[in-house]
Amino acid sequence: MQALPSTSLTDSPHALRPRVWGWVLLAPMLAWLVLFVLVPMAILLVYSFCTRDDLGRVVFEFTFENYQRVFDPIYLRILGRSIGYAALTTGICLLMGYPVAWFIARQRENVRNWLLLLVMIPFWTSFLIRTYAWMTILKGNGLLSGLLLSAGVIPAPLEILYTPAAAIIGLVYAYLPFMILPIYGSAEKLDNALVEAAHDLGAGPVRAFSEVIVPLTWPGIAAGILLVFVPAIGMFAITDLMGGARVPMIGNVIHNQFIKAGNQPFGAALGIIFTLMFVVAYTLAQRRGRSSHP
Repeated sequence: MQALPSTSLTDSPHALRPRVWGWVLLAPMLAWLVLFVLVPMAILLVYSFCTRDDLGRVVFEFTFENYQRVFDPIYLRILGRSIGYAALTTGICLLMGYPVAWFIARQRENVRNWLLLLVMIPFWTSFLIRTYAWMTILKGNGLLSGLLLSAGVIPAPLEILYTPAAAIIGLVYAYLPFMILPIYGSAEKLDNALVEAAHDLGAGPVRAFSEVIVPLTWPGIAAGILLVFVPAIGMFAITDLMGGARVPMIGNVIHNQFIKAGNQPFGAALGIIFTLMFVVAYTLAQRRGRSSHP
């Protein structure tokens, strides 16, 4: 007697329905990624290998000249300065944000909700309004200088606005919540019993923090670093407004190439390099995460 072919439950139409519905639910996000991420990046990639005519129009002639120009010492210095500013901003945000995130995560639920609300309050106001408010605070006759003069701390008005320090202050203020929130997400899930077990086994506060707490909260740290470091490299509004555009950053150069200089191919090449920097930063963060969780 010939045996009937066996059918797997996973091949039945009923088993396929959840899989189909999963793709249906993902369709809006995939369409958004294709239209607003992949397509613009493809256009930038094509433009980066093009040239321009005397009127600033894109000419579709293949060339590596734009990428060769990216590695000109002038632009390498600007890129290095941008990375340095972004790294300093990320470090300050991490030093300030980690204790805040840890403190919030260790509170009762109702207290956590109020503290998270305080972290989110800056997003209720326009970014430009907040930036202009900081300009008012940091200028020579502003609030900060007036308070220090009244207290006798400084003998003359303090000129912070339109300096690199003002740009760093603006960057830290803008991106600090993006460091706090991911770290809070990891710290809130951390089981206190693991920390207590480390102390019971003889680990001091420093060793428990470095070998238990940091590895277990690393996903939040890595996410915070990426959310702060990468946008800080390309931010040009804060450096223009608070730094007085005295120290050009890579974001300023890209903006000027597209808007003022009319050199879209070179601006596109800079944008591609900027994207590759994000890929490298993401890859390094992923490798660090895997090494922390063997």
